[in-house]
Amino acid sequence: MSAGGYYVYILASLHHGTIYIGVTSDIRTRLEQHRSGRGSKFVQKYNIFRLVHVEAFATPQEAIAREKQLKFWKRDWKIKLIEQENPDWNDLSGLL
Repeated sequence: MSAGGYYVYILASLHHGTIYIGVTSDIRTRLEQHRSGRGSKFVQKYNIFRLVHVEAFATPQEAIAREKQLKFWKRDWKIKLIEQENPDWNDLSGLL
């Protein structure tokens, strides 16, 4: 999944917990940054380290547009999106 391209990802603190949405061109490195405290202060403050959703895009413009779209969604919509492919909110980082 991290062989190239651009990614929109959703992290969660726990099942139905606090959600964070981000965009990156290197998902593995970005997760490492978050988990080591070098990523978002919000992620660090609320212990949001579980990767629960990822979408890949060919261009940074597409990924940024999708990130902005998701950030404006209602929480219920975000939960439905996550649960379509990850109903148990498992950490997907091991699949990268």
